[in-house]
Parts: sequence; structure tokens; C-alpha cells
Amino acid sequence: MQNRTLEIGVGLFLLAGLLALLLLALRVSGLTVVTGENTYRVYAHFDNIAGLTVRAKVTMAGVTIGKVTAIDLDRDSYTGRVTMEVDGDVNNLPIDSTASILTAGLLGEKYVGISVGGDEEVLADGGTIHDTQSSLVLEDLIGKFLLNSVNKDETN
Repeated sequence: MQNRTLEIGVGLFLLAGLLALLLLALRVSGLTVVTGENTYRVYAHFDNIAGLTVRAKVTMAGVTIGKVTAIDLDRDSYTGRVTMEVDGDVNNLPIDSTASILTAGLLGEKYVGISVGGDEEVLADGGTIHDTQSSLVLEDLIGKFLLNSVNKDETN
């Protein structure tokens, strides 16, 4: 009987360890089992969203306030439309706020950073942030630098 109790204890310990690993994996990856009930949807249009992915974080002053839920092409303006779910606690974003695609760390993870504007009117559910700054593409910068250095050599 003591042997059976030991086996059940070890089994429960392993089950608790596997559940802890699953919870850790969900936390690290940004996935959640529970969907946010108290959120509202905000849109932003960018000329270039290179590297931004769905489930990327949305931050304001370095604090995560939401996540990117969809990225698609706006066929009318030919810009990338980013759909963001913002926490309901942050319900006072001015309508003239700025959204920028920023890079976190050396690995280049992209996220959306929101800078607060000064307007009295606030963004409602389904509102659009019009003032945006697109993603910085390293290949474009290198190309411009090389082209500029080639042009300088040709003029000399």
C-alpha cells in the first residue's frame, strides 16, 4: 500500500510540473488561454509594417497595454492596416496620438508604440490612429548608405 501511495504522489508531482511548464510556455509566447473581455479595437495605417506580426505587443510609455490582432492590406490606400486590441483600462487615448513600429532588443522583435497626443477628444472602439511612423527597414538604410557613398565617389 505504501508503494501505491508513493506512485500516486510521484504522478501528481509530474502532472503539476507539466502544468507549470505549459503555463510558462503560454506566458513567454504571449498566448493566453483567456481572451480579454475588457478591450476595445483601434486601427492604424502604416506605409511599411515589415517585421510586425500578429500577437505583437502594443505599448505606451514602455508598459504593455494591448496586442496586435490582425494585419492586412487596405485596398483603397495601399497601406498596411494594423488592428490592435487595447485594454479597456486605457480608455482615454487622445485622437491625435501617434503609433510607431519599434524594434525591441538585438533580435529585432517589432511592436507598436503609442505616444500620447494632446487632444481633448479620445479614441473610441473602432477608432483610427492617423499619425503613424512606419517600420525602419535595415536593408533600405544599408542601400541608401551604399548608394550615397557610390554617388560621392563618382563626383570626386
